Amino acid sequence: MGTPGATLSAYRDKQSQARSILEAAKRGPLQSLTDRELDVREQPLTIYPRPKSVRAWVRFGPEAIRVDAKLVRSSPLAAGIEFRAGDQTFRCWVWGNAVTLADD
Repeated sequence: MGTPGATLSAYRDKQSQARSILEAAKRGPLQSLTDRELDVREQPLTIYPRPKSVRAWVRFGPEAIRVDAKLVRSSPLAAGIEFRAGDQTFRCWVWGNAVTLADD
């Protein structure tokens, strides 16, 4: 069990990230890899029944932002992630090297 200060700090970090995501979303659409980039006809796809917590770089229009996300699927080179901000859920494909496992 964490300390009350650490819990409050984590809550503020999460709220700050949500504001950053929503602001970035106003400046441009969430970018995602294309089917051609994913090579969906040739590459195997893994779907995770228990998504893993990750940190990932995503791009809204020209703006890159790092988000806390869930890894919900992957291919040998890419990661399908989802993340929330406010009442919105965002989903996209990013290159695998844009993703790191989160410290839980």
